[in-house]
Amino acid sequence: MGKVYLIGAGPGDPGLMTLKGKGLLECADVVIYDALVSPAILAMINPQAEKINAGKRMGRHSLLQEETTHLLIEKAQDHAVVVRLKGGDPFIFGRGGEEMAELVEAGIAVEVVPGITAGIAAAAYAGIPLTHRLYSSSVTFVTGHEAAGKYKPTVNWQAIAQGSETIVIYMGIHNLPYIVEQLSLAGLSLETPIGLVRWGTRPEQEELIGKLGTIVEQVEETGFTAPAIAVIGSVVKMHSILSECRPL
Repeated sequence: MGKVYLIGAGPGDPGLMTLKGKGLLECADVVIYDALVSPAILAMINPQAEKINAGKRMGRHSLLQEETTHLLIEKAQDHAVVVRLKGGDPFIFGRGGEEMAELVEAGIAVEVVPGITAGIAAAAYAGIPLTHRLYSSSVTFVTGHEAAGKYKPTVNWQAIAQGSETIVIYMGIHNLPYIVEQLSLAGLSLETPIGLVRWGTRPEQEELIGKLGTIVEQVEETGFTAPAIAVIGSVVKMHSILSECRPL
């Protein structure tokens, strides 16, 4: 019986991959990877390893979630090192906790290797510090694309709008009009700065900076699409100062 490693691949820049994760990729027998794992990270995989695409993008699923878990169990029965490679961090909107629990229930040895989540890295590469002594002492990470079967039916946007000075939204581009409406109804000013970062930390990274009241129109006019994170709050003002210093 082998062992499964849930590894966070980070947001895309191969320099942000952890040393532990890289070492495991180099000796893996099987790697089951997600759609948002960058080609530069995939290039680190042992050339002799079996590679399986389990990626999920809106409207396109290579494997269903239950099929992915079953495959991990099956491969662990025949191979020593099985890697589940997930974009960002496995436990931040990556369903890593669900997969790990199912593997434990099946009696499979499993270990998580954290990765740098896009909400932190993409914002940093765009010159947006999520906290700042003059602007923000609190950050909330929230999904903008809610899955079926959740423990709660909807995100409490009112509580988030009133309780955090910086809001980082994952997978929210498709639902952005609804999110903006809910935050506005909760009392967030339409003048609040917002920054969208697409393909964060990769060479093709793009940013769209605006205000809560105009960002939906900007998205439509520019054709800005997912995958992207949204950062909402006064910290976005720092983009104009720090964006030229990004590592790209």
